[in-house]
Amino acid sequence: MLEIFKSSETKVLEQVDEITKGCWVHMYAPTEQEINRVADEANIYVDFIKDALDDEERPRIERDNGQVYIIVDYPYITHDDSGFPIYETIPIGIVLTEECIITVSLKDTPILEVFKNNKIKEFFTFKKNRFALQILAIITSYYLRYLKQINKRTNDIERELHQSMKNKELYALLALEKSLVYFMTSLKSNKVVLDKILRFSYIKMYEEDKDLLEDVMIEKVQAIEMAETYSSILSGMMDAFASIISNNLNIRMKFLTSITIILSFPTMVASFYGMNVDLPFQQNGHAFLITLLFAGLLTGFTAFIFWKKKYF
Repeated sequence: MLEIFKSSETKVLEQVDEITKGCWVHMYAPTEQEINRVADEANIYVDFIKDALDDEERPRIERDNGQVYIIVDYPYITHDDSGFPIYETIPIGIVLTEECIITVSLKDTPILEVFKNNKIKEFFTFKKNRFALQILAIITSYYLRYLKQINKRTNDIERELHQSMKNKELYALLALEKSLVYFMTSLKSNKVVLDKILRFSYIKMYEEDKDLLEDVMIEKVQAIEMAETYSSILSGMMDAFASIISNNLNIRMKFLTSITIILSFPTMVASFYGMNVDLPFQQNGHAFLITLLFAGLLTGFTAFIFWKKKYF
């Protein structure tokens, strides 16, 4: 899909058909024809567009012939077969040319919807460098938003696990832990890109642009710390619940073993008195009651000992 936008003279975002100076070209899941068109008209490398469409591509920043190529990871939400949300990251490419700005992604992302709907203050397509920094700021804000969602979901699952130990909740915790690993890896890689932008002046920035970039870096550090904290908490929680499950299994096995031993005495006494040989009290009229009493005493005595030792 190829979309072209441009801020009008009245500073209203409009969709246009041609790539012109000061426009924003947005591509997601583009066809080969769209890739070649943008590469030819904007005079950029086809390989960079294709790199941004590789979901395994690592964040980086390059500058060549007056053009700046940026690839960073942004978060998005998918759902598994049971409808549980899974948080992952994929690359988005940003190309700054002398004429326009180009964004490339494998999926359509809500991160750029705020720009399409003109909901960002001081957003103009012809201010390419500011626009790129605003995209990085929105990406960071989405990381923070999703991290809060992960933390809330973790607390909900923890409450559910206190009531009932089920595999469903444990699988959900495992998925969240996996999401946090993805987030930490992507956030740290994105931070390296931001550091390079600030230190090596890959793009021209005014004072307010530098302030924006510094704010983005502060939020990025905050997001990394949040992800590491939540990951540590989640990892400790998984270990704790694994110990609890193992301990509960041991308690149940001990209880069942105790019951098995207790119930074996009546069976053993009945087996002895069921043999076709001379047995004590067999001529007594109360032989059956004596047998039951003897079995009951053995069972009760064993049960009392197990109870004192807190086997059940």
